[in-house]
Amino acid sequence: MTTPVEQERTQVEPVSGQERPWLTIVWNDPVNLMSYVTYVFQKVFGYSRDKATRLMLDVHHKGRAIVSSGSKDEVELHVAKLHAAGLWATMQHES
Repeated sequence: MTTPVEQERTQVEPVSGQERPWLTIVWNDPVNLMSYVTYVFQKVFGYSRDKATRLMLDVHHKGRAIVSSGSKDEVELHVAKLHAAGLWATMQHES
């Protein structure tokens, strides 16, 4: 007869969704002028004209651009502000 041996268990912490940042994505649309999109990026995020222009050109040429990242609450606020400005924006977890 063998005696039972208690095995040591390793605790595995679940990966929290908070560890990966959320991304704000702006999508190209047929409505807004490029100059307006640049203006919105400057006003909402405080980006320089050069950075806002680069992001706008990514939206225009690639169809989308990641314009910010952060906590879920921060990104939800960014998306809401972009929607209020008439831009198409979504959020997703960084992969």
